[in-house]
Amino acid sequence: MDAALLLEYGWVLIILIGLEGILAADNAVVMAVMVKHLPPEQRKKALFYGLFGAFVFRFASLFLIAILIDVWQVQAIGAAYLLYISISHVFKQVRSKKDESVEADDAEKSAKGSGFWMTVLKVEMADIAFAVDSMLAAVALALTLPAVGAFEIGGMDGGQFIIIFLGGLIGLIIMRFAAHWFVKLLGKYPLLETTAFLIVGWVGVKLVVLTLGHPNVQLIDTHFPHSTEWKIIFWSILVLIAGGGYILAKKRGEESTAY
Repeated sequence: MDAALLLEYGWVLIILIGLEGILAADNAVVMAVMVKHLPPEQRKKALFYGLFGAFVFRFASLFLIAILIDVWQVQAIGAAYLLYISISHVFKQVRSKKDESVEADDAEKSAKGSGFWMTVLKVEMADIAFAVDSMLAAVALALTLPAVGAFEIGGMDGGQFIIIFLGGLIGLIIMRFAAHWFVKLLGKYPLLETTAFLIVGWVGVKLVVLTLGHPNVQLIDTHFPHSTEWKIIFWSILVLIAGGGYILAKKRGEESTAY
């Protein structure tokens, strides 16, 4: 694997870790609200069962996706998904804190009065929803990577499969150990979350280009998605978004702590 390919894989993995961190932080907050009414010991058990269910679901879906990955319709769905979560996040930013607190109250009220196993079921359902988000994001990001060609798993290139596998594993690790840290980080620098989702949206654009250049679609030149010109454009804009977002997030964070 040459240096350019390593850099591309490394960047996508960094983006994926950031996205998994945000999803894990959201998941941790939701699960904490859902099990809040249980006694401490039952709380731990409910969270353990939920985490175990998420683990099973993520890796079962990973091997299913590996078989379908080269279908251009799957690539199109991945592109639409990345663009959706990016645009959706931007719209959510205009919501007031009141709306967010109402949603949290609704989640807590729906969980209250539930017995242990009913709470476990609700936690499982929430984990499955977040697992779907996590795996779709990992797959959509991995599809933008060039094939390594060393080996294949199902219909997926081995390098892409490893990135998706790492995405699922990192998501679980963050959910288990680092979600609280991500919540604190996003609380201190909230603009980092928007930056991450803007990057996700831009990766979605790359996947759109990849889909349009698929041999079975050919709405654009099939060589363009893999051309040097497109790679220069893509990575230049991605670095601009990441660098600009980090600088603005840090500046906003420093201004808020100053007041």
